[in-house]
Amino acid sequence: MSDNLQEQLYQRIREGLLAGRFQPGQALKIRDLAAQWGTSPMPVRAALQRLVAEGALEGEQQRSVRVPAMTRERYEHIFQVRLGLEGLAVELATPRLSRDDLALLRECVQRMEVAIEQRQVQDYLSANSQFHLQLYGACGNPVLVRSIESLWLQIGPFFNRLFTGADLSLRLNDFHEEAFAAIEAGDAKAARQAMEQDLIYFARFLLNLLALEQGEG
Repeated sequence: MSDNLQEQLYQRIREGLLAGRFQPGQALKIRDLAAQWGTSPMPVRAALQRLVAEGALEGEQQRSVRVPAMTRERYEHIFQVRLGLEGLAVELATPRLSRDDLALLRECVQRMEVAIEQRQVQDYLSANSQFHLQLYGACGNPVLVRSIESLWLQIGPFFNRLFTGADLSLRLNDFHEEAFAAIEAGDAKAARQAMEQDLIYFARFLLNLLALEQGEG
């Protein structure tokens, strides 16, 4: 039973990281999470330790871990790898998608559009992560999917910063719509190009933001 509970807590925290429900630098206290979820500290500690081992969290004191802070250099390194892996995953996935997959992706795009209009950050980030990871998951290469998810665990919390620019939010869904149109048409190359443009466009914004925060700009 404890193993099942640990796995459930691990998946809950993991999904929160992927969907940007935690902030960079945020401390996750074991006793606070245990009280929040009505469980003992032991399975919470075990779940957090798994994520520390995966590089998604950083160990601090015995009673807490921390979501890693983001630096410009770290983001740039992650982005360089993401660009190649995620572009490849989209190209491989496009001809493999079922009607149910397409329906879910379409729904995600629609949810993102509504979230942008209503300025609902968490709703947007949840639909965004589902769109990307559902798409990549259809690529047929489990090694590729695991690599992408590992990077998303590290970058997910930083996606909250996409809503710091009022004008930027107007473009948050453009590339998803272009990618989905290409996917629906079965054009794998165009789908890959649209997704890579999505990554490049927002990487420029976030890297500039980090440069300003670190006094480099």
